[in-house]
Amino acid sequence: MGGLSAALLLAARGLDVTLLERAAAPGGKMRLVQDGGFGIDAGPTVFTLKRVFEEIFAGAGLDFDAHVHVKRATILARHAWGRGARFDLHADIDQSANEIARFFNPREAAGFRAFCAESARIWRTVEGPVVRAERASLLGLILGAGVKGLPDLLATSPFESMWKALGRHFQDPRLRQLFGRYATYCGSSPFLSPATLMLIAHVEQDGVWMVDGGMHALAQAFASAAQSKGAQIHYDAHVQKIMRAGTGFVVETAQGQVFQADKIIFNGDANALAQGFLGNDLRSAAPAVSPNKRSLSALTCTMTARTKNFPLVRHNVFFSNDYPAEFAALQSGSLDYDPTVYVCAQDRGDDDTPQDTPERLLMLVNAPAFGDQKSLSDAEIDQCMMRMMARVEACGLQIDKVPERRHITTPQDFNRLFPATGGAIYGRPTHGWRATFTRPGVRSPIPNLYLTGGSVHPGAGIPMAALSGLTAAACLMQDQTSR
Repeated sequence: MGGLSAALLLAARGLDVTLLERAAAPGGKMRLVQDGGFGIDAGPTVFTLKRVFEEIFAGAGLDFDAHVHVKRATILARHAWGRGARFDLHADIDQSANEIARFFNPREAAGFRAFCAESARIWRTVEGPVVRAERASLLGLILGAGVKGLPDLLATSPFESMWKALGRHFQDPRLRQLFGRYATYCGSSPFLSPATLMLIAHVEQDGVWMVDGGMHALAQAFASAAQSKGAQIHYDAHVQKIMRAGTGFVVETAQGQVFQADKIIFNGDANALAQGFLGNDLRSAAPAVSPNKRSLSALTCTMTARTKNFPLVRHNVFFSNDYPAEFAALQSGSLDYDPTVYVCAQDRGDDDTPQDTPERLLMLVNAPAFGDQKSLSDAEIDQCMMRMMARVEACGLQIDKVPERRHITTPQDFNRLFPATGGAIYGRPTHGWRATFTRPGVRSPIPNLYLTGGSVHPGAGIPMAALSGLTAAACLMQDQTSR
């Protein structure tokens, strides 16, 4: 999404733009898997911050709503801890508060309202000086805030863990678990992440949207829009080497194609450059990331199957019984744990009416990013799938006759799809208050080389990657006109 956003904006400004995509279709991690003639989203499934995408299309002189059709979800997610223990988080704060008061108790509802106010305040404080900055700098943040703004900065709770901060708002561990899960949106642990990540709750509260045609349709719309503005897109173009040539570059693909470029926006994982995966000329573009500094990976399973005994909506979360043990296992590099399972029922919206026909499902559990060090055996994958099924069945969901043609993606597969990551889906984890300041910025130390995507600032997630593309395009244009 970072590369597509930059390509669209730069082509709209009249630059000669060529986009080289390794896969056969646009989107990167926004993958589409085919199952019996049905396309299933096998990557990100939650669409937020719609205004970012509207801004990018508007910057290209286009109307986002004319190209991408979306519907706002009224139920953000359905959560389950066991049979009959179901709780819906709604887009409407008052409705959620009333449900919390009923399901938990009125004191927790008051804590929820205070939590929502704090998460909104954190977002307002960091959106401009951090999220939309070219690169996050502690000194720049302090200077930008000034003396009067320092209390707001400290109120983002950068030195407090997310899990501890949630304890200030919620007594029931299930609510801490529910909102702590937001840390996994950027591949992090709620026990190690700063409380600043509570802002993700506000981002979702601001709007979760369902895209007609699935998330992959969003990538297709960006690609079509970029092409309409003159961008040339080459699919199945596996970039194998990038060499510096004067102030520009020469790009070679595995298929033997050679491209010359004055400037490059790199949308792979920045660690691939640092590790020399594309040759030695660009190693200084970003700092190398050691295996112990990687974000989470995942094990995903897409399938078409019949379901019963649980009223699925679009987004569903089946929580483990021991959240601390789950993340302790992940931190130790183990998949042997009782997992929290996310299920995206892609043929559903807010309506949980039982369906008589097979439906498209994506099931996901977190996994360590050991894809370049360990290959999961068939037995280990089967054990993980059994634990996933046991977890959802403990909450009542039955998936009939899991088909043999299910498509499973492991950390090893993610590492193959996205080299130099070990399968980490989100770049670096957001652990500790310094994490935001350690991500590479969109301007690399190499002149005319820019970086986008989830491994660089402002971080992981479709809106953040899109913002990195927007920022990279702006920096490139600024450098172009300042020569």
